[in-house]
Amino acid sequence: MATPADKAKEVKAGFTFRKYKDGDQEWPSLQSRIFTADETDKCPTYVHKTPPCQASCPSGEDIRGWLNIVRGIEKPQKDMAMQEYAFRRLTQANPFPSMMGRVCPAPCQTGCNRNVVEDYVGINAVEQYIGDTALQNKYSFKPAEKSTGKKVAVIGGGPAGLAAAYHLRLKGHAVTLFDDHAELGGMAKYGVPGYRLPRETLNGEINRITSMGVEVKLKTRVGVDVPMKDVEKQHDAVLFAIGCKSGRALPVPGADAPNCITGVAFLEAFNQGRLQAVSGRVVVIGGGDTSIDVVSVARRLGYIKEMAETERPEYVVMGQTAHDVAVTARKEGADVMLISRQPVEKMNAAKHEIDDAQREGVVIQGSLQPKEVILDGNGRAKALRVVELDFSANPPVEKPGTEKNIEADLIVSAIGQMGDFRGMEDFNNGKGLINSDKFYQVPGKPGYFVCGDIIRPHLLTTVIGQGSIAAESIDHYLKKEEMSKRPKVDVHHFNLLAKLNEVGLTPKEFKPDGPETERGIDRGLRGTSEQGKAVGGYAIHNFEDRSDAEVCQSNELFLGHFQYTARLKRTEMVPDANEVLGHFKERMLGLDEKQAVDEAKRCMSCGMCFECDNCVIYCPQTAVKRTPKTESTMGRYVYTDYDLCIGCHICADVCPTGYIKMGMGGDH
Repeated sequence: MATPADKAKEVKAGFTFRKYKDGDQEWPSLQSRIFTADETDKCPTYVHKTPPCQASCPSGEDIRGWLNIVRGIEKPQKDMAMQEYAFRRLTQANPFPSMMGRVCPAPCQTGCNRNVVEDYVGINAVEQYIGDTALQNKYSFKPAEKSTGKKVAVIGGGPAGLAAAYHLRLKGHAVTLFDDHAELGGMAKYGVPGYRLPRETLNGEINRITSMGVEVKLKTRVGVDVPMKDVEKQHDAVLFAIGCKSGRALPVPGADAPNCITGVAFLEAFNQGRLQAVSGRVVVIGGGDTSIDVVSVARRLGYIKEMAETERPEYVVMGQTAHDVAVTARKEGADVMLISRQPVEKMNAAKHEIDDAQREGVVIQGSLQPKEVILDGNGRAKALRVVELDFSANPPVEKPGTEKNIEADLIVSAIGQMGDFRGMEDFNNGKGLINSDKFYQVPGKPGYFVCGDIIRPHLLTTVIGQGSIAAESIDHYLKKEEMSKRPKVDVHHFNLLAKLNEVGLTPKEFKPDGPETERGIDRGLRGTSEQGKAVGGYAIHNFEDRSDAEVCQSNELFLGHFQYTARLKRTEMVPDANEVLGHFKERMLGLDEKQAVDEAKRCMSCGMCFECDNCVIYCPQTAVKRTPKTESTMGRYVYTDYDLCIGCHICADVCPTGYIKMGMGGDH
């Protein structure tokens, strides 16, 4: 039994896992001692489950799959490079790996089981490597070889609409993409600053989609430039992906002052190149990603002491004028403050983005409630009155006597967004959004579908996933098929049958032997382990796919297999407060090939064999064997000889990935 000193040594050495606890060697009861033997009627079964990273990914990427490709476990076919094979697997779900590798807040990493060992796998970093390599090597997408003859109108050219267009073209449907801007990209282009998402990268991924044969109509607003009834007549289905381009104003007295603007309008003016400077004192109200982008941009832009009335930033944002770059050469750093109703530690923005903003000189204060915009004699905002909130109560309450004024020359509201329904008013649900059912159909309007922020503003990765599902629903609608029930774990799963087909191991068609009963049910041969092992057999030996219903948790893994391995972090070029003025270089530098491969090797391949050989090595009966190379592929690396297996469960105990379960056995 481990002594306290032994435990202290383990902690000091960094050990994070013990398979058994102190006292486990003792029988818990006399009954359990009596009914114990060295064998059971259960033998190893190979159970495929969804890893938590993938289950946490709103885009539904096969993350474990492309990490196993990068690390070299799953091999590409023929002469395809690892990088392209990983790209093809990743983009089955998400056509924007470069973009998402940079700006996704990565809920997959929060869910990663590696967190219980030392630190999550740098999924975003490897994704950026795959995406950037694909752009460098000019990998392209191909639409379905055969056209269905159906036409779909996609209204909105942001990430959601583009993702839907991509998946629709893969299914053979013609797509016309309408957007009222001069360029495609939506909030990714007009909301996310270029130093976070380089435009060359974003444009490359957009062009790869439109090159699939997507018809694009820019500067075209449906319902204004082209009547909705014409769009209906010319297309077999319509998908709304119009996003939420209208920011919500601050709901306090005085917020209609000219120098009170929204974060969405601020970022669009900046990303269009019109806004080149801000005012001396900028106060932003928010707490989410948009507010962080606003304050970071404001710190980079700076301000000019002697600014003409017509050059005030609010007039530029509202489109009444534009800054002359030459005039703004004498800029100084602006005082920028971000306030949030939530405490700073509970703000919705990603923690590293909050940390970066503070490093860049942004002052962030939480637990403050805006009360009123204080106006000067000209009707302009000169301060924002706030009050502290007490979060020990539920709901939080204002603290008496804590009101104060925060001086401001520019106030930016980043507290929420809604859609712009000009020309499409009939689809407004009264809250500035469009209603949707679980299949992303517009209720009560057959042939109309919706995806993206216009349902409910959320993450870029969320709207991309919605675009994929909406495309599936449209496909069912156009084929006059019933909407199929969505799986419990609704992501792109590894498909063993598809893998067997890919490598030329397609199972033989099942032709049962034996007589039929009077009810027409065959009672003959249904499969044996020998058939499962045979080349060209119709059964896959002892395999069960539960990936659409179950997620593999960390307590199912043998964590003792994994040694402490520090995460390989990307280089972040985040300027400090003295360097931030005029700093518009990309902040996130990607991994090289070796670094990407090494980081991918940290993946624990939860719920899928990664060929470690533990089960083969530790089986005392040599019952667990490697599948012959001529029959082996991903997910089919080992099998069990039931004539030798005694059901000792050692193989299941030492399986690092949780892939082996003790069950009754059989072929599937």
